[in-house]
Amino acid sequence: MAGFLARRLLNYLALIVVATSLAYMLAASALDPRSNYEGRNPPIPPAVVDARLSDLNLNDRVPLLERYLTWGGGVVRGDLGRSVTGGSVGEDLGRRVGVTLRLITIGLVLGSVTGVAIGACAAVRQYGAFDRLSTGLSFGVLAIPTVVLANILIIAAVRFNEAVGAQVFLVSGEATPGLQGGPAAALLDRAQHLVLPTLSLSLSLVAIYSRYQRNMMLDVLGADFVRTAMAKGLSRRAALTRHALRTALVPAVTYFAFTFGTLLVGTTFTEKIFGWHGMGEQLVDSISTNDVNTVAAISCLAALAVLLAALASDVLHAVLDPRVRAG
Repeated sequence: MAGFLARRLLNYLALIVVATSLAYMLAASALDPRSNYEGRNPPIPPAVVDARLSDLNLNDRVPLLERYLTWGGGVVRGDLGRSVTGGSVGEDLGRRVGVTLRLITIGLVLGSVTGVAIGACAAVRQYGAFDRLSTGLSFGVLAIPTVVLANILIIAAVRFNEAVGAQVFLVSGEATPGLQGGPAAALLDRAQHLVLPTLSLSLSLVAIYSRYQRNMMLDVLGADFVRTAMAKGLSRRAALTRHALRTALVPAVTYFAFTFGTLLVGTTFTEKIFGWHGMGEQLVDSISTNDVNTVAAISCLAALAVLLAALASDVLHAVLDPRVRAG
């Protein structure tokens, strides 16, 4: 198993380099930091603009390959470069990465576990009321874009708060500034802020995993090894849990890394809508300000996060499937 994971890790490291390089090349080619200095009154002398852009490694008159090598050399040393305002990209993202990972991790765990449970129950009760209801709700959620779903949740939360006469759900920010009341009050406040953005990310994941897991579960319910387990004395519940569900989980675990990437895209809009100051919000702002170094750094961190999720998926796959450990 160690050899298998080591080979996968080397492959993932190569993929990170390729993905990050392409992201930098695309950002440096498509964005125009020079335009940030246009239209000033009085006009900024071109020599001053060139000097400033060269100092930030953003000068489009310097060959792209040279700029990439400069930026890549800094990344190897742990320096992600400087933003268009001159601040450290690494320091800024260091404050934001925790915000994004907290939101994504909770949404991923909640969405995948709930989706797998719903899909397994729907398969066991195929064509029953629960199966039909979960299928209809899943397709309904999948038909709604994340942006629209987030705004629907905000409207529903505001109306619910008005109906009960209390601020049960908080729709903006990560926490209430200047909150008094101690650690318990602060924890409750953060939970109230966390509910809506987490739901906006996890509901689509629940829908995806429930459909995926239902189909995988149906494929193994009538398998010989399940019938053999029951013939040896296991109850139907034990046979379904220990054998059918474990086998059906293998494809779902493989899908884990891809859903992590989907959540990274979804959190870009979710953070902007709910006022969470994470990497997703910063990515949108950086594109609008032509901040090449920040866009490339966020792409690098996103690639690292997705490939770490893929490695976790490989570990779970090896736990569930003994053949992988034997290989």
